[in-house]
Amino acid sequence: MSARTLPLLFLNLGGEMLYILDQRLRAQSIPGEKARKDEWTDVDRKRVMNDIITTMFNKKFMEELFKPQELYSKKALRTVYDRLAHASIMRLNQASMDKLYDLMTMAFKYQVLLCPRPKDILLVTFNHLDAIKDFICDAPGILNQVDETFRQLIEVYGSLSAGEFQLIRQTLLIFFQDMHIRVSIFLKDKVQNSNGRFVLPISGPVPWGTEVPGLIRMFNCNGDEVKRTEFTTGGNYVAPQREGSFELYGDRVLKLGTNMYSVSRPAETHTSGSSKTLASSAKENITPNPLAKEELNFLARLLGGLDIKKPSGSETGFRLNLFMTDEEEEQAALTRPEEFSYKVVNIEATEEPARRAELDRIMGDLQVAEQCEESCGKGEDLLALMDGL
Repeated sequence: MSARTLPLLFLNLGGEMLYILDQRLRAQSIPGEKARKDEWTDVDRKRVMNDIITTMFNKKFMEELFKPQELYSKKALRTVYDRLAHASIMRLNQASMDKLYDLMTMAFKYQVLLCPRPKDILLVTFNHLDAIKDFICDAPGILNQVDETFRQLIEVYGSLSAGEFQLIRQTLLIFFQDMHIRVSIFLKDKVQNSNGRFVLPISGPVPWGTEVPGLIRMFNCNGDEVKRTEFTTGGNYVAPQREGSFELYGDRVLKLGTNMYSVSRPAETHTSGSSKTLASSAKENITPNPLAKEELNFLARLLGGLDIKKPSGSETGFRLNLFMTDEEEEQAALTRPEEFSYKVVNIEATEEPARRAELDRIMGDLQVAEQCEESCGKGEDLLALMDGL
């Protein structure tokens, strides 16, 4: 598995999260002069987006994220996004947070599957960052944070070989392989089957640097072409006109990773899975994780850069519902299978004694064997890491 996958996974999932939140906030916004105190306005929407993006691209947070490291479990990453989504005045109930994470993961999984070549995953990431920059175009300070991450991406990934990008793509596909959640947008566009599996096209542009299939060339021992044979392909392929730009600014050409919610349509999802999916998810929940200690260390370092915004004074937090009605949200929470519950662990990266005690309790619950801690190699104490933040 690639140790360079985590930043791409985090940034692309974060981009999808921002697309969804922006769409839902716009749908629920009320003109400022008509809004009640507990209703969303466009000013609130911009504030939420700015707060989340500021937190997401925090310099310290990015430094930890870009360090070479293995991917961690879905639960560990889900905890980070739960914290990130609440980095402003917005509040999500568990059912809405579940739905948000489902939409994020399935959208990016589809993009990874459709990438013409492994390196194009970087173009997908750039599309997400380009859109994020549009969200905060009137906030130059936040814009500089995003541009700095752009430069880090170019520096770290610009010189990677095709083989290294293939390993990154394979690592992402392994992460997503047991996730088959139905999303209404994909179902309506007929790119997803009723069992949650995607329908991959057999036509369209071929990867940059390759030729349209249909011709076999044969060469002799001297390397001279001696024969050509044509064959009929099963799809309609075309050669790409140009390669997408891997610079800070430019035409990415590839459309994967752009905002599919910019068109006015509801963002709905239905959870389902085959017996294999349910068994795999259940196995993940009950099997002791030998990297549990390292996951908590990872979360402690990352969450140290994330701050939840608490309403001050008379200000009240705003609740965002990703379902059409409160009743639908409550029903989703009741009917969601236990196997799909991520059981998010709330970790506060602070030095308060009460919170330290809570962390001690969490570590005790995990029941990580001492032999495992020794094999992990690092052996840092979770609280000592937090003290250093």
